[in-house]
Amino acid sequence: MPGLIGEYYCKLDTKGRLSLPSKLRAQIPEAAGNVLVVNRGFEKCLVLYTKEDWLKETEKLNAVDDFMSPEIRRFKRIFTNGANLLSIDNAQRILLPKKLMEYADLSDEVILSAYGSKVEIWSKSLYDSELDVESTELSELAKNFHQHKTSIGEQNG
Repeated sequence: MPGLIGEYYCKLDTKGRLSLPSKLRAQIPEAAGNVLVVNRGFEKCLVLYTKEDWLKETEKLNAVDDFMSPEIRRFKRIFTNGANLLSIDNAQRILLPKKLMEYADLSDEVILSAYGSKVEIWSKSLYDSELDVESTELSELAKNFHQHKTSIGEQNG
């Protein structure tokens, strides 16, 4: 799902079903069919991928040799734990697993934040708190991001 964009305010129904907004659904490639993968995010959110994009993420994991590293094996185990295939039903809804909903503190109001090849699913309160930054903090985050991007470019160059 490269190039996804948008922020969507949604509600979960009592069964944990999430209706995918039509503007977001229109961005999901037809080749993905009606299957998505959901997993825990690094922060207290969930992350949606197409199955193809999830496989790309796991390929990156598998490219790192874990034979002699318990830490790498543990990270791989934790990162992939909880990944679930989800079917998009005829009403354009997905059913989120209860265990993952508990992890991300999802109940009624949720925010979908789409960027790149993923969609994060946040509880409204945690999302608001995550984005509550002062302009000076945002500048510092941007500076750190630029430095990190530059150092990666130097490593790859």
